Order: sequence, then C-alpha cells, then structure tokens
Amino acid sequence: MVPIMKKTVEHYKKYAQIFHHDSTGESLLFHTVRKGMKIQMSPDNTEKFTKKYGKMGRVQNKDVPKNLHPHMFRHSRAIHLYRGGMPLPLLSEWLGHAQIETTMIYANADTKMKKDAIEKATSKLNPLITDQISIEWEKDEETIKKLYGLV
Repeated sequence: MVPIMKKTVEHYKKYAQIFHHDSTGESLLFHTVRKGMKIQMSPDNTEKFTKKYGKMGRVQNKDVPKNLHPHMFRHSRAIHLYRGGMPLPLLSEWLGHAQIETTMIYANADTKMKKDAIEKATSKLNPLITDQISIEWEKDEETIKKLYGLV
C-alpha cells in the first residue's frame, strides 16, 4: 500500500465520476476498447498515451520533455520527495525497492540542495553561529601556545 495525496484522491474521484459513473467496482480502472470489448491497459499502451499527450503538451509548453515516458513521473515524484526531506530508506520503501542501493540514484544532491544546505549551516538560526563570538583565550598567549602544542 502506498499513501496518496488528497489532490490525487480529488483527481481520481473526478476521473471515476466521468469514466466509471456506472461502475460496480469490479470493472477495470484503466482500460482500452478493442473490438468493442474493454481490456486492461498494458504498459505499452500507457507509454503510447504518455508519448502522444507529451508531444501535444510540448506544442503548448516547450518545458515538456521531448521523449516523455511514464517512468519519468515516478522518478520526478521521488526526486521531489527526497528534496523535500524524505529520508532515503523511507523513499526506498515508498518506491518498493528491495535494496536501498537501487534508490541511491536519487541521492545525488543538485545545486539547489547544496545551496539550501549551505544556507542552513550558515544561518543565524544555527546555534553554532552567533553575531559576536567571544573567545576567552584570544589574547591569552599561554593558552594559544598550548593549543598549538608549543608548551
């Protein structure tokens, strides 16, 4: 089982209302019609639809990737979850990976993640950083010599 967002539930309900308003709950959620019969949509069919509508979308918006395929949605969601702070072991489980090594592809920090980490580390909210650092031994020649191993 995988938790889904409220927005996803809203989209599903709208889809079900339009395409499954007379469903008994036993019908296929996603299907194609071949020779007048509803059949389960295959992964190949899903890929064809994704490519078809991806090309149509690209006409409207050049940011849509040229070779859009279904796995890109899964990968993008995983990257967003990771960037949002989801720990890698949890992400691995969420994706259904048997080994965490498979999930390591998502663990590469991008420029934004690096920038955010630097800002967090150098933020005034960081308890290790204060505006006025008071170093008691700053002018204590004897302590400085000890710290440098000279005594």
